[in-house]
Amino acid sequence: MASAAEQLASNLNFSTFAKAEDLKKRLWFTIGALLVYRLGTYIPLPGLNPDAFAQAFQNQSGGILGLFNMFSGGAVGRMAIFALGIMPYISASIIVQLMTSVVPSLEQLKKEGEAGRKIINQYTRYGTVLLGTLQAYGIAVGLESGAGLVIDPGWFFRISTVITLLGGTMFLMWLGEQITSRGIGNGISLIIFAGIVAALPSALAGTLELGRTGALSTTIILAVIVMIVAVIALIVFVERAQRRLLIQYPKRQVGNRMVQGDTSHLPLKLNTAGVIPAIFASSLLLLPATLAGFANTSTLPGWVTTIVAALGHGKPLYMVLYAAMIAFFAFFYTAIVFNPKDTADNLKKHGGFILGIRPGERTAEYIDYVLTRITVLGAIYLIFVCIIPEIFIAQTGLPFYLGGTSLLIVVSVTLDTVAQIQGHLIAQQYEGLIKKSKLRGGKRGR
Repeated sequence: MASAAEQLASNLNFSTFAKAEDLKKRLWFTIGALLVYRLGTYIPLPGLNPDAFAQAFQNQSGGILGLFNMFSGGAVGRMAIFALGIMPYISASIIVQLMTSVVPSLEQLKKEGEAGRKIINQYTRYGTVLLGTLQAYGIAVGLESGAGLVIDPGWFFRISTVITLLGGTMFLMWLGEQITSRGIGNGISLIIFAGIVAALPSALAGTLELGRTGALSTTIILAVIVMIVAVIALIVFVERAQRRLLIQYPKRQVGNRMVQGDTSHLPLKLNTAGVIPAIFASSLLLLPATLAGFANTSTLPGWVTTIVAALGHGKPLYMVLYAAMIAFFAFFYTAIVFNPKDTADNLKKHGGFILGIRPGERTAEYIDYVLTRITVLGAIYLIFVCIIPEIFIAQTGLPFYLGGTSLLIVVSVTLDTVAQIQGHLIAQQYEGLIKKSKLRGGKRGR
């Protein structure tokens, strides 16, 4: 029998959306905030020669700069005030999450609820400032080392660049938090999503242009379209997939009668790590090629040049290491974000247990066993989603934005945002039903 939430969801229609005034305000706020973000990606960094930088970036767009450019919505390619994007905040968040599993004081803060989360969020902001400052200074020095990129090199340019880029990152962090609290969806994810989606039309146009000029055959273009549709369908299927563990609660005494114990489910996502493994693996593998691109190739040792060439985008060694690193980070990040022992302790505290499994340590071991098995499937899924588009990109020269990582981010964020919109609509309809029942009850009383 369908649950009450499922019955409400099946009754959602356009009239429900039309009555949801709070939801419409949240949607308009989200759209307005994302438009502000997109506007900032076109405001150039002061003191830069845009033509010289565009030429230099074109030569390095296949490395890690291309990946960062994708996440920043093209701001790196234009060296805009949002060129650092939201990546320092994401990196700081991951570092703080890792530390909460290692540092006992941070682990205790994590268990203290809302107050502890606020302190951890504050540490994350401090980490964002530190990482953003280091990255912005590195960008300023790197720009000065390029011939003709900076109009007036010196400390004034470095300081102004650090302030501008760090200010852009902190503004995006604040904007993402505002979207999360006053808009719809996860603000940080939506900012990355907006940057990728904004570049998809030009990527598709570039693919069609390759077909028009004869660089790509019609068969290959159709195969690419089929591949993209199939990958999106796979992402939707797996991201919604769950392994549900049946949780039983014991019978309890209510007054003079015994009430039957309730049952619920502990949902374990097939892909608990999300898109983080693909981002980490891509960043680490593209780093050597990017550093070698900035260096003078004539001064590099022969073995360094050989390794860099073997790690080129689409090369067999690159693919093998990419798959291995995705699998490693899938297990590593899952172990960070999901603690079976804490889950087992919470179940025991509330009187819940898994049928046939003792509460406490045995329950933690069983949850860890199930989580490990489904993470194997999740890692295989991530490898497949990321490797197949990479092969197409390497063989056909397709734009970077049609890769598996970008598709994974776009589809995952879309699913999460749609789920939140549906949740608001269900709450709106539920409140309407409560009001109607109160009115009917009042009329009967009179």
